Amino acid sequence: MLLHIPGVLSADDVRGMRASLAGGGAPWVDGRATAGHQGAQVKRNEQLAEESALARSLGATVLAALERQPLFLAAALPSVIYPPLFNRYVGHPSDGMRFGTHVDGAVRLLPGTGVKIRTDLSATLFLSDPAEYDGGELQIEDRHGAQGIRLPAGDMLLYPATSLHRVTPVTRGTRLASFLWVQSMVRDDAQRAVLFDLDMAVVQLAQAAPGHSSLVSLTGCYHNLLRMWAEP
Repeated sequence: MLLHIPGVLSADDVRGMRASLAGGGAPWVDGRATAGHQGAQVKRNEQLAEESALARSLGATVLAALERQPLFLAAALPSVIYPPLFNRYVGHPSDGMRFGTHVDGAVRLLPGTGVKIRTDLSATLFLSDPAEYDGGELQIEDRHGAQGIRLPAGDMLLYPATSLHRVTPVTRGTRLASFLWVQSMVRDDAQRAVLFDLDMAVVQLAQAAPGHSSLVSLTGCYHNLLRMWAEP
């Protein structure tokens, strides 16, 4: 399931993050620092140093925003969220930064903890508006083929980490984004999709027909399915 989640960050949050990332003290490093063997061969971008105070501070802002975002919580059913990372793709007409076709690693180590998480979902939070750069599409392959996505600044795309995906070369401007992974309480994508659809149907029914007798029954079905499929 691909899900566009609008307005994860406010315009003020986006402006503040961009000002911090544009500052001369922002510690940008080679993006291959966090890529696996396969990804490192096709990855060409820059990344904010994961252990830096700036990355931790901006990441905390993203996590706080996600905690207030009901659409993200309903779709991801997060158990653990990997601390958000930040990258940039600097454009060039003939040799712009890019990230070739890859699949995200199945397991990541939470920095400084020794704890491993399973990457069920990937997420990209756009920090640059599409008019600011050319190219730089996030292309995700699913049963309908490759879908190219460029969202407004502050919006997020949530998608299965099992998907083959790429970022096409940026030919003008700079593409800024945050990205992260989620271990969900429900690891199966199809089961998460059923729960999300049921949750959204309950919300719509509650708005259209408050107090409808089916609401309690449908809510019970949702929680019984979640109880059946959720892992500790």
